[in-house]
Amino acid sequence: MQYIIAFLVVMLFLMLGEWVSSLTHTYIPSVFLTAALFVIGYWTILPKDIVATASFNTNFSTICVGLLLVHLGTLMSLKELLQQWRAVCIALLGVCGTLILTLTIGTAIFNWHTVVAAIPPLTGGLVSALLMTDGLKAQGIQYLVALPVSMFVLHSLFGYPLISWLLKKEGGRLVTEYQKHPVKEQATNTASTTSVQDKSLFQKLPAKYQTSAFILAKVALIALLSNGFSFLLKNYAHIDLNSNVVCLIFGVLAHQFGFLESDVLNKAGVFNWLMYGLMAYIFAQLSITTPQQMGTIIGQILVLIVLGLLGMLIASSLLAKPFKMTWQMAYACSLTSLCGFPADYIITKEVSHEVAGSKNEEAYLIDHMMPKMLVGGFATVSVASIIIASIFLKLL
Repeated sequence: MQYIIAFLVVMLFLMLGEWVSSLTHTYIPSVFLTAALFVIGYWTILPKDIVATASFNTNFSTICVGLLLVHLGTLMSLKELLQQWRAVCIALLGVCGTLILTLTIGTAIFNWHTVVAAIPPLTGGLVSALLMTDGLKAQGIQYLVALPVSMFVLHSLFGYPLISWLLKKEGGRLVTEYQKHPVKEQATNTASTTSVQDKSLFQKLPAKYQTSAFILAKVALIALLSNGFSFLLKNYAHIDLNSNVVCLIFGVLAHQFGFLESDVLNKAGVFNWLMYGLMAYIFAQLSITTPQQMGTIIGQILVLIVLGLLGMLIASSLLAKPFKMTWQMAYACSLTSLCGFPADYIITKEVSHEVAGSKNEEAYLIDHMMPKMLVGGFATVSVASIIIASIFLKLL
């Protein structure tokens, strides 16, 4: 019975996040409220292993990430992926803005170790937070051990509503743009869909064999090939290309050549299940923080977050026009470093659904915002933050 209870609690937290997001018109994103509920729960009555008890453990999350990233690759074309170099540049330069402001003003306010320990999780995800935590333990800097993970928790709570607000502004602009030329865009989308369907490698396979298991087997094969390719690059060519990035690229290629259908996991009927499981696993990482840890370092964290956000804003605003983006879209791309996948996907999806007045408008918003957010998130969280953490470990 305990497994069912654990599963029920996890689903209730996710459900409440979605309901509040809908009631507030995404001004409070679902991931923000769900994260807050988990933090409060862990600090009060929730068992630390409730997510694992609900079956969303490490093995489940590892499978989820590969399958979901391949799926996301089927939502964009190779041309769209290559066109996102601007989003990569904006995201990385936004992180540079954070580094400049925190390393100058931040070190004038706090000691060197505090700033160095806080910056990697401020500019990235959980992995960089855990790397810095291990580094502080190894260096014997025990009084700052709680800082990296606490920064990871709090900057996410700041980042989610801010990204949501920026995307709503960008979404409103895109809806106005779409309404001026709706026929042209609908024709473009239809032509693109037909092109992909015409190239399907399995057109002649009878429909009775194209089951959910068949679709999942194809997605799993692409995820396996992606991880194998990343392993070979790292061990034989000495190129450390993150396997998550490879999954996305291979998903795009598999879709482009007709091996995978568009929106493949929804066709298999498992997308929401995998996404909920991955989100639950991520929220489980909040269990390692305590109110006492937060209380001792909350002031330092808040000041550094403000400096980091201001640095990103300045860099994004200056670079938006040269990179042909609005400042809102440019800033949102930079802020993906505060959440990464899958939060960047969920927030973009929620905002697109809320702002759009029709299915065609929603598709238009997703086509224009989702690739930028996903690629920006991979550039910061999956690549830049790991590099920054590796460098800053040597500076402790």
